[in-house]
Amino acid sequence: MRRVTKLAAAVSTTAVLALTATACGESSTESAGKKDMGVGLAFDVGGRDDHSFNEAAARGVDKAEKELGVKSKEMTAGNDETEATREQRLTSLAEAGYNPVIGVGFDYGKSINKVAKDFPDTTFGVVDSDSKGKNVAGLVFAEHEASYLAGVAAAKKSKSKEVGFIGGVNNALIQKFQAGFEQGVKETDPKVKVTSQYLYPTNTKGFNDPAAAKDKAKGMLDSDIDVIYSAAGQSGAGSIEEVSKKKGTWAIGVDSDQYEQPGLAKYKDSILTSAVKNVDVAVYDLIKSVKDDKPITGTQSFSLKEDGVSLATSGGFIDDIQDDIDKARKDIIDGKIKVKDTP
Repeated sequence: MRRVTKLAAAVSTTAVLALTATACGESSTESAGKKDMGVGLAFDVGGRDDHSFNEAAARGVDKAEKELGVKSKEMTAGNDETEATREQRLTSLAEAGYNPVIGVGFDYGKSINKVAKDFPDTTFGVVDSDSKGKNVAGLVFAEHEASYLAGVAAAKKSKSKEVGFIGGVNNALIQKFQAGFEQGVKETDPKVKVTSQYLYPTNTKGFNDPAAAKDKAKGMLDSDIDVIYSAAGQSGAGSIEEVSKKKGTWAIGVDSDQYEQPGLAKYKDSILTSAVKNVDVAVYDLIKSVKDDKPITGTQSFSLKEDGVSLATSGGFIDDIQDDIDKARKDIIDGKIKVKDTP
């Protein structure tokens, strides 16, 4: 995947805004430019404590607060919300003087790039969507590459020769997880069957419905599937919980190292591994770049080569197949394996 260096800096620094206010008061853009409120973080559905995607972004902000001394404000998306609602959330953060303003999730792609035009002196970031503005950093990841490694692990660990994939929403982003996983399984052991299913066709509630994922996982387990990889945000917790009830089966986590998540501690002995996206690193780097007055902009791509994605080893459950995973990782980085990003 294309890689734009994380150390790239914007050409221009923040302009000094005029201090003169009219009788009607200053514009929202001017007001925002004179404040230094810290980081504005807009979570996807599920919020900070989803044990997965949002949690990864939150860790980046937590690190920035600790190491850089910045403050932050967090807001969370709701199910079925409109584009206008997302735009208002981002606008409110920018107007209040937060810089950078970061949207967590592809749903913020359009709204971030639109709102950024109204606040040229504020740096915006969006996870899982490209940059289309001079003051926007698009933080995108090679989910399909990490998912390929998850597929290798699933194929090696399955005893029934039946594995499953559960996606939260059937869109282009989650299809990347599906595609990489299916390819990793098939190229490791063609005899292993992969069943891929989605919780919702388009509704982003698919990332915030653990009960639906739990039911989907139960159906898979009842049909003799013994390894289930879920790419469904907070919903994935439901899948992991269901897997934990059946001896001899495994769950594969996503985005964060879910074995290490306190909220999933009671199920950790059933979490084989996790396909990790280092969203925390990308978010921290963006925040630091703004604090250093060298804001990162443009699309930043994070792949296996840059350690932007990885396969977790917590728990030691894949120690016996680590050589296979390391070989696959090296072959992907060296270009010997071309991982598909569509099923």
